[in-house]
Amino acid sequence: MEKKRIVSGMRPTGPLHLGHYFGVLKNWVKLQEEFHCYFFVADWHALTSEYADPKKIKGFVPELIKDWFASGLDPDKCTIFLQSQVKEHAELHLILSMITPLGWLERNPTYKEVKQELISKDLNTYGFLGYPVLMAADILMYRPHFVPVGQDQLPHLELTREIARRFNFLYGDFFPEPQAKLTEAAKLPGLDGRKMSKSYGNSIYLSEDMDSITKKVMSMLTDTNRKRKKDPGDPNVCNLYPYHRLMTPEDTRAEIKENCSKALWGCVDCKKVLLKYLHEFLEPIQKRRQELDKNPEMVTEILDKGYAQAKMAAQENIGLIREKLNLNY
Repeated sequence: MEKKRIVSGMRPTGPLHLGHYFGVLKNWVKLQEEFHCYFFVADWHALTSEYADPKKIKGFVPELIKDWFASGLDPDKCTIFLQSQVKEHAELHLILSMITPLGWLERNPTYKEVKQELISKDLNTYGFLGYPVLMAADILMYRPHFVPVGQDQLPHLELTREIARRFNFLYGDFFPEPQAKLTEAAKLPGLDGRKMSKSYGNSIYLSEDMDSITKKVMSMLTDTNRKRKKDPGDPNVCNLYPYHRLMTPEDTRAEIKENCSKALWGCVDCKKVLLKYLHEFLEPIQKRRQELDKNPEMVTEILDKGYAQAKMAAQENIGLIREKLNLNY
C-alpha cells in the first residue's frame, strides 16, 4: 500500500536553533517513518525578504541540510530537495497566481505581522505579498494528503485549500485539499523571554559550541520576580523551565521545582543542571553533523537524490495540469 504524502519546507535564512528542532524537526523525523515526505529548502521563499543580498542564501543552504541530517532526517526515508532546482514549482506558481483573488492575499493574517517584525527590510513587493501563492504551489505540486502545521499556521493552509478549490472549480477536479496534520509545537522562549528568533539574537543554535552556549545560559533571563537567592521562585513563570521540560528527566525536574520554590537552589544552580542535559541532548546531533562537515560532498549527494525524486513527481503533475488548462501544444 502506497504511503500517504506530506509536504513541508523551511527557508534557508541562517543556522537552526532549539526552537526549530522542538517546533518542527522533531516532528518531521517522526513523520518520515509513516509517510512519503517531501521536505524542501525554500530558497525562493528566502528571496522574499533577502532579495537585496541573495549571496547569503547560497551559503545557508548546505548548513540547513546539515542541521536537518544531524537532527535525524534520513534521505533514504524522505525526499530532501532544493525548491529552485525543481522549476515546475515556478510554473505552477504562475498558473495559480492567475486565479488567486488579490483580496485573499491582502487578508493574509501574517502579512502585516512579518512586515512589522522585519521592519528594517523593504517588503513592499509583489513577491512578499504573493508568497502564499508560491507556498500553495510548493504544496499542491505533490498533491499531498497532509501538511504538518501548528495551530497558528492553519490560516496559511486554508488559503492553499481555497486556491486548490478554485482551480478544481475552474478546470475540473485535480488537487486534493490537503488536510492539516496538527503538531504540538513545543515552543521555547528566547534567552531574553521573547520569541526565539535569529533576528532577535536570543537563540541557542544546534551547531553552537558548548563554551558559547554556557555563556548564553548563565546570562539567561529567569524568574523576574526573584531578586535574591532566598526569595522563593516559581518555575511556571521562569524563562528557564520550558527548557527543562524538554530536555531534563522528569525526576530531576521535580527536584528543580521543589528546590526552586523553597529557595533551596538559586537560578545559577538550575542553569548548571540545564547545561548538563543540554550537552547530552546536543552531543549526538553535533556528532552526526560532523559527518557532513568532514564529507561536504554528502550534502550534494542528498540534494541530487532528492531532486531526482521530486523532479519526477513534479514533471508528471505539471503535465497533467497543462492538460487541464489546454496548455499542451
